[in-house]
Amino acid sequence: MESNSNQFLGEERIGNMMRQYAIPCIISLLVGALYNIVDQIFIANASYLGSYGNAANTVVFPLTVVALAIAVMIGDGCCAFVSISLGKNELETAKRSVGNSVVMIVISSILLTAIYLFSSNQIISMFGGTVNAETFHHSKEYFFYISLGIPFYMFGQAMNPIIRADGNPKFAMVSTLAGAVINIILDPIFIFIFRWGMMGAAVATVIGQVVTAVLAVWYLLHMKIIRPSGEKYRINRTICTRTLVLGITSFLSQISLVAAMAAINNMLRKYGALDPIFGQEEFAQIPMAVVGIVMKFFQIVISIVVGMAAGCIPIVGFNMGAGHKDRVKELFTKLLTAEATVGAVAFILVEFLPRQLIAIFGAANESLYYTEFAVKAFRIYLCMVILACVNKACFIFLQAMGKAAASTALSMIREVVFGVGFAILLPVFFDLNGVLYSMPVSDILTFIIALFLIIRTYRELNEKGELG
Repeated sequence: MESNSNQFLGEERIGNMMRQYAIPCIISLLVGALYNIVDQIFIANASYLGSYGNAANTVVFPLTVVALAIAVMIGDGCCAFVSISLGKNELETAKRSVGNSVVMIVISSILLTAIYLFSSNQIISMFGGTVNAETFHHSKEYFFYISLGIPFYMFGQAMNPIIRADGNPKFAMVSTLAGAVINIILDPIFIFIFRWGMMGAAVATVIGQVVTAVLAVWYLLHMKIIRPSGEKYRINRTICTRTLVLGITSFLSQISLVAAMAAINNMLRKYGALDPIFGQEEFAQIPMAVVGIVMKFFQIVISIVVGMAAGCIPIVGFNMGAGHKDRVKELFTKLLTAEATVGAVAFILVEFLPRQLIAIFGAANESLYYTEFAVKAFRIYLCMVILACVNKACFIFLQAMGKAAASTALSMIREVVFGVGFAILLPVFFDLNGVLYSMPVSDILTFIIALFLIIRTYRELNEKGELG
């Protein structure tokens, strides 16, 4: 067995390590989220795009999440595998996991790009892009260019947690930040000066993604602890399977969001057509555009929540592998407290400042119906955001502990059974409002289950004996 330099994960104060690992991870995820959010802000404030462009962005957004789901499954799974392996002082196994993960992300990203390019019309229709002709046109244009950047986007996102596992969360943050800054600079130039519309927003995003991917490649070739050599890239079925199993919760938390968004978009289209206001052609895109904006705000909150939890994966994994139950328990307590605090701040914003939030996304250019529906959407859809934050922390912490089955089951119940099920069921009784009710109802029921798992986890950490 070879030694590794990550021993401090079992010795340093928990609070210090949380800050050291979580803050860069939060910033990385926030910056990653800003790609789509910044696009939507500039699109919404371009008078020649407006709510049609907003709706198109909402249509395409779930399709970028599909790419992200695959990337984080491989990246987070590798991060957890590497951290547990280093805790057990199995350095060669950790290196092989990195090599195999790189191969998996390259192959999967190329395949997904091909599917997107050859099936764009069908995919856009599936996610509600046919709400009206103008929205479909903008969706198709935006989707084509975004698809071209998928391999770069996926590689950069997958390498981010792997870089953190190598003990360099700051570089992971900087690489993502560099791409996002370029996107922020280019968006207004392409949209307002060149007037390239949806193509401009997409091209700015892709250029930023290319920069992040290039930096990730450079780091891969200069890793400190887990740099894989040539033979480590040879596919090993056992290692690939273990990596994917450890990352499956990250995948499901993202891909099930896609399923929920597909259901929500189609319910908005269906029941919006029955509404006396939104059933009119010129207002048909408003519900989809508004809910997309609410989801973008929620994405910012969840980026902070997931960043805190995912940033702790190397710490949890190492201490699990080393058998330090007391440190794992302390970290769990601090994490749940921090996540609930983030949720409380988000709750105050959505309940008391919804008009200010919607103004960021170009509400001044829209009708009164747009603003009224947006205020209602923020207040109803995210009224249980505190529980949503705690639930997400529970998913990821269980994953980091190696409890893939419990974590996966909880994630599936929340996102697929509740998220999709209530999005389809509740509008039958409450029309458009039913779509908004689906989120808080899902989070309440999920928290009841999560609370049971949280209590059980504490009991296990209090018991004597081996972990895992």
